[in-house]
Amino acid sequence: MNKVFVLDTTLRDGTQGEAVSFSVDDKIAITQKLDLLGIDYIEGGWPGSNPKDKEFFERARSLNLRHAKLSAFGSTRFAKNSIDKDPNVRSLLEAQTPTVCIFGKTWDFHARKALGITEEENRALIFETVDVLHRDGREVVFDAEHFFDGYRANPDFALRALEAAKSAGADVLCLCDTNGGTMPERVAEVVAEVRKRFGGAIGIHTHNDSDVAVANSLAAVREGATHVQGCLNGYGERCGNANLASIIGNLELKLGYETIGRENLAHLTNTCRFIAELANLPLRNDLAYVGPSAFAHKGGIHVSAVLKDSTTYEHITPETVGNRQRVLLSDLSGRGNVAYKLKEHGLAERLTEENRRALLEKIKQMEYEGYELEAAEGTFELLVREALNPGVRFFEIVNIETTTRLSESMSSLTTATITIKTKAGLHSATAIGEGPVNALDVCLRDCLSTLYPAIRKVRLTDYKVRVIDGKKGTAAKVRVLVEWTDHEMSWSTIGVSENIIEASWRALSDALRLELMRILDSSDEPERTVAEYCWGV
Repeated sequence: MNKVFVLDTTLRDGTQGEAVSFSVDDKIAITQKLDLLGIDYIEGGWPGSNPKDKEFFERARSLNLRHAKLSAFGSTRFAKNSIDKDPNVRSLLEAQTPTVCIFGKTWDFHARKALGITEEENRALIFETVDVLHRDGREVVFDAEHFFDGYRANPDFALRALEAAKSAGADVLCLCDTNGGTMPERVAEVVAEVRKRFGGAIGIHTHNDSDVAVANSLAAVREGATHVQGCLNGYGERCGNANLASIIGNLELKLGYETIGRENLAHLTNTCRFIAELANLPLRNDLAYVGPSAFAHKGGIHVSAVLKDSTTYEHITPETVGNRQRVLLSDLSGRGNVAYKLKEHGLAERLTEENRRALLEKIKQMEYEGYELEAAEGTFELLVREALNPGVRFFEIVNIETTTRLSESMSSLTTATITIKTKAGLHSATAIGEGPVNALDVCLRDCLSTLYPAIRKVRLTDYKVRVIDGKKGTAAKVRVLVEWTDHEMSWSTIGVSENIIEASWRALSDALRLELMRILDSSDEPERTVAEYCWGV
């Protein structure tokens, strides 16, 4: 099996993406995570460009990486500086990394316009910078910036720039599609030409401006590139870098190359989610291999087939890359979707076929009204448990009232009052909260906790509101999604109404009903539980 070395530049090129930022502690943690994944090279940043990257490389010296080589990144020396007085080159040497990535100009247009130098001066910048790093014992990766554009405009200029780097001792000549505008067929053609001319390792670094960065990387490997650069999750400037997770998955599972090794593929999804969490960005649902939707099924026909054999609609087993299969509930659902979710919750054998059909029709009606059960599995579970326990009621609402007052300084004070009916009679409570939803949450749990002590440990952890039909303005329906935890598990419930307080209330009360239903279902003596806590018909 042919080996392709992978360089992750999330900590350098990835941070140039919009809204992507890591602290030094984040970068240390990600470095260790990438090392455990089996990444060969980790590009940590540009030590001469900012204090954060300088501190990172100082701290990174004490890391005991088991596999990866840490790489510093920088440019060739500045044209006005001699090599021994160039601060950029000095900072690269001081970083003390085993590998250094140096970028240089290979497009004559950039050399003339951006740097204002001749071709001979450009080759001297490349040669002298690579040479001083090579003689210091560093492995040198030469990033040929804008190579594909430069090769199209003036192939002789671009190739002579590579020759300067190679003759100075560069270990890898990495061809960069910096503007992201080259097509896969052209990448393959150019890489093949470069391979004919140069021995040693050829690399590829692509950007996704034409949405073909991964395809371009694979095309280069098929033509002999053995070094691939990219970012996990596809972070990077403009439209991002090539998504290294997709490259790894395709090379390992589709094309027969070795990258991080099959034994490490199961950690791929977890690593991508870890990086997204530190970036404080949601992991894109539609990312191949690692996204939450990569193995999610919604259409009823699809789900029916997947239940029989997952290969009908899945190109690999999700667990291979550490992901999992999901089945979504919506108005597109069939009985297979419901059967799958019942099995997932351990309730598959408890509903009759007639009850399943009724449940499916109810789900479709709720979706029509604006509910979105694929994001609120707690609400689905409540529907099932209510079907299993028809007529069982833990509490009923008698009255709800919320009042918000604004002072002259525009600070607000919200009070909620709730009266509910339980087996023990009427219960009322009043609470002050940070807004009406918080006040209702506190008030309802105060009302219920005396009779149902388990409610005390339930906590709201997230609250989202989405306008469903915005064209109606302030009269539009809203969908409220609320996430809860009882410190053992988490679940989400949903409410829909033209009134945001009513929608919130439905989500709040359903979450607590679900917790009480679970208590009922886990009881060894359900009849006694019903008698003690609720009433039925």
